[in-house]
Amino acid sequence: MPWRVPPDQRKAGVRPDPYRVWLSEVMLQQTTVAAVRDYFQRFTARWPTVSALAAAPDAEVMAEWAGLGYYARARNLLKCARAVAQDHGGEFPGSRNALLSLPGIGPYTAAAIAAIAFDEAATVVDGNVERVMARLRLVETPLPQAKAELTTCAAELTPALRPGDYAQAVMDLGATICTPRNPACSLCPWTEDCAARSVGVQASLPRKSPKPAKPIRHGTLWLVTRHDGAVLLEERPAKGLLGGMAGFPTTGWDGSDLPAPLAADWQDRGEVRHTFTHFHLILTVLAAQSDGNPDRGQFTPRTDFSPTALPTVMRKAWDLAILPQPG
Repeated sequence: MPWRVPPDQRKAGVRPDPYRVWLSEVMLQQTTVAAVRDYFQRFTARWPTVSALAAAPDAEVMAEWAGLGYYARARNLLKCARAVAQDHGGEFPGSRNALLSLPGIGPYTAAAIAAIAFDEAATVVDGNVERVMARLRLVETPLPQAKAELTTCAAELTPALRPGDYAQAVMDLGATICTPRNPACSLCPWTEDCAARSVGVQASLPRKSPKPAKPIRHGTLWLVTRHDGAVLLEERPAKGLLGGMAGFPTTGWDGSDLPAPLAADWQDRGEVRHTFTHFHLILTVLAAQSDGNPDRGQFTPRTDFSPTALPTVMRKAWDLAILPQPG
């Protein structure tokens, strides 16, 4: 993984870059390694230091983040980068407690940076670590109620020597061997010590409390092009879903209604469906070509428009509409 320092280099005294550790941990929240890898490499090529990221325009960072999801992370990323640049001289503070004072950094991320980048014996607990601890110690209390107990188990095992390497090793163990289904117990270094395996229940742990069904919300999206190919876009409010991202005009997704951005001969192109953390969204896509003046949003020249810079739900709408372009 491009954000890791190999063990041989670590033994030779090479320290992980706190900026790269922080950036990777933020990107990996609720996102797979496979999805993050290319984004991480693009970000670090374009903004190689936290100070460079802090100086970047919001719109450029949000566009680079597009498609990775959970856009509040990108907004907090900028807030944190600017706090580090302005208040800490462009250097991340070196302790878990100090890291917790930065915008967007919670207990897990603070512990991960402190352990991996600064060798503080901080207890790092993500979903992979929770699964390993639940099986190792036979914790049958369901999540999320078991979080405190699992954190205690993890803390008891965290070593004072090379805690960052240990933290990454346990996370990797959970991701590759102690997997949610079909754990490869014969390959596990803790197989003889695993309490769940000793009674044959490892595959059923950790237990989880049932989640309530996600509600379904409905809305309308208007996709407008001018006859010269320009596309109507608006910037979403800074707070809320897709905050600060450019996209096509829509109604509210919380039951509020908004009128079409202009009068046009709207064509119903069907529906797109997208799932957010707390709800499912169904958007009716209405498309039109018009040279009128919109009540909201601005037309963006086709040469400056790239569907790949849009959030995923907006790209789905664009792909569905398949608007004809001028010849």
